Amino acid sequence: MSRQEPLIFIIAGEASGDNLAGRLMSALKQQTEGRVRFAGVGGPQSEAQGLKSLFPMQELSLVGLAEVLPHLPLLAKRLSQTTAAARELKPDVMVTVDAPSFGLRISGRLRGSGIPVVHYVAPQAWAWRAGRAKTIGKRMDHLMALLPFEVPFFADHGIPCTYVGHPAIESAAAGDGKVFRRKHNLSDDALVLCVVPGSRAGEVRRILPIFTEAISRLKDRHPDLHVVIPVAPAVAHQVETQTADWPLPVVRVTDPDERFDAFAACDAAMTKSGTVTLELALADVPMVVAYKVNALTAFIVRRMGVNVEHASLVNLLANSEVVPELLQEGCTPETVANAVEDLLGSKEARETQRAGFRDVWKALGEATPPPSARAAKLVLDMIGRKQDA
Repeated sequence: MSRQEPLIFIIAGEASGDNLAGRLMSALKQQTEGRVRFAGVGGPQSEAQGLKSLFPMQELSLVGLAEVLPHLPLLAKRLSQTTAAARELKPDVMVTVDAPSFGLRISGRLRGSGIPVVHYVAPQAWAWRAGRAKTIGKRMDHLMALLPFEVPFFADHGIPCTYVGHPAIESAAAGDGKVFRRKHNLSDDALVLCVVPGSRAGEVRRILPIFTEAISRLKDRHPDLHVVIPVAPAVAHQVETQTADWPLPVVRVTDPDERFDAFAACDAAMTKSGTVTLELALADVPMVVAYKVNALTAFIVRRMGVNVEHASLVNLLANSEVVPELLQEGCTPETVANAVEDLLGSKEARETQRAGFRDVWKALGEATPPPSARAAKLVLDMIGRKQDA
């Protein structure tokens, strides 16, 4: 006999995945009128929707081979713990959100258990290791894609895939910059730069020192510049410590509800690569994208081959270099500062980027119904198919 209230096992492994999971859970509660239960692994956004995480999500927020290796024993323990919990609870469906290295290992261990697995956020096999798609297909029953071009790629590999849309289109354009400026005593004509160093400790450790030196250079050219830093909870203390002596006034934004207001208040951005580049583009904020991984990780990735011309989602969706990308050896304080200076000093450069952002909007399509609602419907449909089987 099936449960009246379905149990959905969620696995989110980092801040961006937790944000997705929180939105999904909220939409599931709306579509079931609250008759749904959750278990699994998540962070603050998931826990706000009623999830009691099996362990702190930060333990999974690792990036790069060199960073992961020292934590392998703990990761192995968490893999076994999470797998055992799923087998014991026998959920109606498991939803693994991003973090494929952990989530898809769990789902691989559960094959044959009768638990349907939906993976939310397509792994970037289209960017590198295209052959990995076959392995991915053996570990899930359905894939929910954030980007439209991912559907035909995975369909060619025999993987059921549905485009549900990117969550950034739900709220990125809804920020109120004037409200943010008034709240934080920023005048209407103040020059404001958004700085996004990342949500993982490792990437903050590598990128923030570069951004710190870039800010020092920019101060000489723009002494009246103000800085806004959206800060993920997992790295809040780290970011505050490393930016405490910055030579410009800094507003650190820790409230997720204020994030898009902060974006809307900014004239330009200095940001790490990732989902935030898309959020900034949809908020119409011109940007410079910079990223640097551990040298060993970079060497391995290059040896494996990269199948795309661009690193940022903005450029991938626009299919052109709308925003500058400063990666690895090109990611230095001087190059970052000079690229940001080009934006701050040229209205034409900012408007050129904004024109390119319109192509990004076109590529993503309609925002109605919201992506989280589409994703929730698919998850509930999976439960319905299981009960009808």
